Order: sequence, then structure tokens, then C-alpha cells
Amino acid sequence: MISTEHTDKLVSVTVFGEFTLADYKEFEELANYHIQFSGRIDVLLDLRQMAGFTLDVAWEEIKFSREHAKDFGRIAVITEDEWLTWSAWVSQFFVDAEVKVFDDEQEARGWLAADAEASAES
Repeated sequence: MISTEHTDKLVSVTVFGEFTLADYKEFEELANYHIQFSGRIDVLLDLRQMAGFTLDVAWEEIKFSREHAKDFGRIAVITEDEWLTWSAWVSQFFVDAEVKVFDDEQEARGWLAADAEASAES
């Protein structure tokens, strides 16, 4: 199950339990909507309560990332899991975005907000 929040330029997703393909499709739909109407977006993924993910989610993530390689500005991943940290690092090869892993939500939101403020000033 996922919970989502969004503004024009930020899509936030919190995963609870197993991350399923239906959950990922919900994220895709939300991201696609904001990309279509707002251009490049930032993403906040809170994976601290994720118990795992299905293989079809991993495959869908690769396809989606390749299709939207230039549509993301910054991606903040919140996790304390070393495997998820490593996979976030690998995902940087598929997107033209700055990907950073955090274990603290406030730090992640601060990093994303700093980029939004810098973009607004330029």
C-alpha cells in the first residue's frame, strides 16, 4: 500500500508493507500527470516502512525510469536499508536526476526544498 502527497513540482510517496505493481502504477499515474502539466518534478520516496517489493515492480521501475529519464530533477529516498540504498545508487544510471539517500525525512525534504528555491530564483 502507498500513501501519496503532491504539489506542482513534488510527488511524495510512502510505501507500507509490500510494494506491489498496482502501487507502482498509482505512482506512475500521479508522476505522469505532474510531468505533463508542470514539467520536471522532484520525488520523495519514503521506504522506511516497506517490507519488500515484487519483481514486476522492479521491472516496471526500470521501464518507467528509462521512458522519463529527463523528467526528474531530484529524487530523495528515505531508508535505512543498505540494499535499498545500493539500488537507489544504481537507479541513477537510468535517470538524469540527482538521487540522494537519507535516513531522516526532514533532511530529505530540506534538500528538495533547497533545490526548489534555487530553481525559483533563476
